[in-house]
Amino acid sequence: MLLYAVADIHGKKGNLAKIRKNIDQYKPDILVIAGDITNYFYPGDTIEYISTFQIPVLTVRGNSDFPTVDKLISKTSSIHSIHGKSFKENGFHFIGMSGALLLPFRTRVCIREKKHFRTIGSVLTDQSILVMHPPPFGALDRVLGRMHAGSRNIYNFIAHKQPLLFLCGHIHEDIGQVLIGKTTVVNCSLGKIGDGAIIQLEANRMPKVDFIGC
Repeated sequence: MLLYAVADIHGKKGNLAKIRKNIDQYKPDILVIAGDITNYFYPGDTIEYISTFQIPVLTVRGNSDFPTVDKLISKTSSIHSIHGKSFKENGFHFIGMSGALLLPFRTRVCIREKKHFRTIGSVLTDQSILVMHPPPFGALDRVLGRMHAGSRNIYNFIAHKQPLLFLCGHIHEDIGQVLIGKTTVVNCSLGKIGDGAIIQLEANRMPKVDFIGC
């Protein structure tokens, strides 16, 4: 299965055009948007545009996406919020958690993190694709190339549960991939450079990740 992963669109027309171009070129089976789909206000046009893509779109909200984004998504047939919800395709299991609280030096996903981690952890497998907006602490989370601003709870959760793939964004300047144990972690932000990541998924194999537009 071919997956196209992006984050931090922020409702920008240029980013949306990049995504459409890459869908036409690479023909992925699924698009995953790891948060910051919109830019706080007037999200309707962005969601309507994304709903015209001819493939399933899986999303979680980021810190710039108000809860109304989920209401708009629920009115479409092709966009699916995977916040605490499972989505299965070609033998792979997708699930996510929405949100990001901006705190000094590190990020929390939401106020009730532990409750949501328990819910997700109960269904996670080694063939799961986990999607959140913030990166794990110490992994693709450097602000200005120096300060780590990710989530310690996400890091600990990944290290313990070891999903196949973890997709995130939020830190625009630290795109890339790393391993946490057996989990491939991908920051697929569109924020500074690049057009996101094309990821080849095959059962019982590590994901093959190619960053495009870099």
